[in-house]
Amino acid sequence: MATAATAPAKNAAVHAKLSKQPGMTGMLIFGAVLLAGLAYIGVNLSTDLASVRATSAFPFILLGIALLIALGFEFVNGFHDTANAVATVIYTHSLEPHIAVVWSGFWNFLGVVTSSGAVAFGIVSLLPVELILQVGAGAGFAMVFALLVAAIIWNLGTWWFGLPASSSHTLIGSIIGVGIANQLMSPKTGTSGVDWAQAANIGRSLLLSPIFGFMVAALLLLAMRMLIPDKRLYQAPEGEEPPPFWIRGLLMLTCTGVSFFHGSNDGQKGMGLIMLILIGTVPTTYALNHAVSYEETQTFIAVSTQTAGVLTNHIDAGAVSGDPREDVTEYVRTREFKGGTMIALRQLVGDIGNELRLFKDLKNVPNDRTRNFRNDLYLVSEALRLMQKSGKPAFSDDEKKELANYKKMVDRATRFIPTWVKVAVALALGLGTMVGWKRIVVTVGEKIGKDHLTYAQGAAAEITAMATIGAADGLGLPVSTTHVLSSGIAGTMAANRSGLQMSTIRNLLMAWVLTLPISMLLAGFLFWGFSAMKI
Repeated sequence: MATAATAPAKNAAVHAKLSKQPGMTGMLIFGAVLLAGLAYIGVNLSTDLASVRATSAFPFILLGIALLIALGFEFVNGFHDTANAVATVIYTHSLEPHIAVVWSGFWNFLGVVTSSGAVAFGIVSLLPVELILQVGAGAGFAMVFALLVAAIIWNLGTWWFGLPASSSHTLIGSIIGVGIANQLMSPKTGTSGVDWAQAANIGRSLLLSPIFGFMVAALLLLAMRMLIPDKRLYQAPEGEEPPPFWIRGLLMLTCTGVSFFHGSNDGQKGMGLIMLILIGTVPTTYALNHAVSYEETQTFIAVSTQTAGVLTNHIDAGAVSGDPREDVTEYVRTREFKGGTMIALRQLVGDIGNELRLFKDLKNVPNDRTRNFRNDLYLVSEALRLMQKSGKPAFSDDEKKELANYKKMVDRATRFIPTWVKVAVALALGLGTMVGWKRIVVTVGEKIGKDHLTYAQGAAAEITAMATIGAADGLGLPVSTTHVLSSGIAGTMAANRSGLQMSTIRNLLMAWVLTLPISMLLAGFLFWGFSAMKI
């Protein structure tokens, strides 16, 4: 075991590697990859926009600004979260720093491009429904700008002080801040500005993840001590020599897994917002999924009829709805099931089916109808989600299956992410990692515990982080890579009786505690300011 006295000397070897600049060959390869990615994004975006007819350049300027801000969030995210994945392999000399960063970036890229989008749209569902429905208007853009700028400001601030803060916490806090500000600016909606139930679920996953990371990593280290007698595993690196082959392979494997699942989970957080931006500025291209085939559309029509029948069975006698769209919007906004809610939803489902029969194909929806048609689909999807979640009304098992099948088709028509968006997010994450990784790597690698990180500690923390993030990704829940890995390292230090640097721990806890309230305040004030500017 390393001692506190020898830890600085051992860290000096890492610092020497961290100070090295990447070679010219590596820079040229990275530049070529970046240019190829930008070319791919540019070609696909220009192809998508080729058929768009605009009377002025303003929508395109707004689109460009919004995309730059959204990708800026992912860029700064790379400062924090991607760096966590490489700290252990760097401080155990398993990989050279720049090789580790490139390796992590590659697997982040794969994680992003293969992601399902569940986390992305889970984030979007937290936003006030009235702002989502008018995302192409001033209030909608003010919302997107406010929450992204607030998240960037806080992430940059914590990065500057070398504090591994949670980009997930920051974004969630910004969303809640915008929701509250919107509610205060429009008090008639009561407390409907925030989906508190969904926010609570996500909040629990974010708050419990560091506790889980600490305990599981500690227990895993203790289990490794009992099951794996190789003493080399529990020693700090000597000089600059890499660890034994199998230990090095284990550390590289866990680094790879954390990087992949980080890309798959965290990379999605900006995707949903980018899609809102695209829908708001170019609804004719991005509001509906034109990849849905004619055959799928015909199936959608048939299932719409069946779904309308299921909903009819639960309409109260004498129930009326003055404006079906408004009544369903009110239900999604307030979560209050009223007498006219079901008949309104039944009418909206019927209208969607009738319009699809008229259009015959999703691609044939007229341009002037696209945005409203998507909004109808979104309202129906959210209403069904809330009904099934609340258990009101009480659907039978067969009815639940039919409704789930219908909702799946609705989401297929609206919840999609073009490949070029995934590539853009992956490049932003990767570029952010290349620029800002050192500050966070140093904090994670040597400022949490008093002793130098051992091979077993690095492996235990990474295995815990990989499993936690992978599970959260499968469940469609956002989780903080930073919280899980940092707390995991702290847990291994505690289990190893290595001692913790309490000043760092206090700063980390302070940053984590302040993230939500400060990001809420920042986003709320920015939303008020942007709304006043009437973007």
